[in-house]
Amino acid sequence: MADLKGKRVVVGITGSIAAYKSAALVRLLRKMGADVTVVMTEHATQFIHPLTFETLSGHRVITDMFSQQDIPLDHVSLGQKSDLIAIAPATANIVAKIAHGICDEFLSTMVLADNCEVLLCPAMDKEMFRNPIVQTNLRSLADRGFIILEPEKGELASGAIGTGRLPDPSTIADEITCILSDQDLEGLKALVTAGPTIEYMDPVRILTNRSTGKMGYALARAARRRGAEVTLVSGPTHLAEPKGITTLQVETAEEMRKAVLANVSGKDVVIKAAAVSDYRPLKKAPHKEKKKNGIISMEMERTADILAELGRAKGSMLLVGFAAETTEHVERAREKIRKKNLDLIVLNDVSKGDRGFMADTNEVRILDREGNEQEIPLMSKEEVADKILDKIKELRAG
Repeated sequence: MADLKGKRVVVGITGSIAAYKSAALVRLLRKMGADVTVVMTEHATQFIHPLTFETLSGHRVITDMFSQQDIPLDHVSLGQKSDLIAIAPATANIVAKIAHGICDEFLSTMVLADNCEVLLCPAMDKEMFRNPIVQTNLRSLADRGFIILEPEKGELASGAIGTGRLPDPSTIADEITCILSDQDLEGLKALVTAGPTIEYMDPVRILTNRSTGKMGYALARAARRRGAEVTLVSGPTHLAEPKGITTLQVETAEEMRKAVLANVSGKDVVIKAAAVSDYRPLKKAPHKEKKKNGIISMEMERTADILAELGRAKGSMLLVGFAAETTEHVERAREKIRKKNLDLIVLNDVSKGDRGFMADTNEVRILDREGNEQEIPLMSKEEVADKILDKIKELRAG
């Protein structure tokens, strides 16, 4: 989980049914270490009680311009002493007021008086969101430096399906961390692979592995948060596509190979975190195979070694591989560095249940081509991702 320790964030909540998601956002930001103050419009209090946010934030909730007797200029000072204001959900009304300089309540007044970053997370019915007036207001704010997190497509409060849903709180929190994090990888162009690949035996049955894609997705998000331009090539997972990242979905090893080779040009680093199938059926049955008694056999053939192919023509690009091993860990990892011309390899023991495949945590060893080793103790995959990126940054610095 990204660290927001020491950051002061104001969460503005306006009158939308999506206000219930803001409770989870405030809780998540607090868990990440942020000092959170909540400002609610009068209409927002009709959807969720301020006491909820006082409990979650640990601070009084501001709902009225003139109720702050102890700090009469709070509407000026709060935005100026904060690192970021996130309005989530942002209704068409608050978007219009900010775009046209109307400040008739605390939240809009604070935004006009602030000197920090402002993130707007629109949430409204699909017809309202695509209304030319709303779109013009959003473009006007974006042109003036406001950061707009586009709403998602899905089922809306009206029952209609369309674009207007407030993104998941974790997505909003990711965006906030991107805004507030040091951009120490700015200018870096990275390609990351993630997840498993699948190989079809017939139209129904597949061969695959236990990779969930969590490590690769954590790497992609962390690189983007730190300023890198990221392309993610992903096998089948149940993970949501990360915002702000070009994501290419593939299934088979050959599809992944083609996607990687088509997008590797101009990249500074490739991180091959995907668990690519080593073998595929020599022939795919055109129809679902019926059950048979006794032992059956299937002819298999090797898939292309994408990492080795990249290593043969990598030039000045940094190439990072992963080694998921159960025995002879270090020896196998060092052999892969030599054979595949890698700059780094990330070794993890997947025989233990609390790390590697399917787990939210990982314990790895990072080895480089010079023989150096760095042991990373058990921690979240997000934290491991930052450790790997730190090593990449160190190699690039020479």
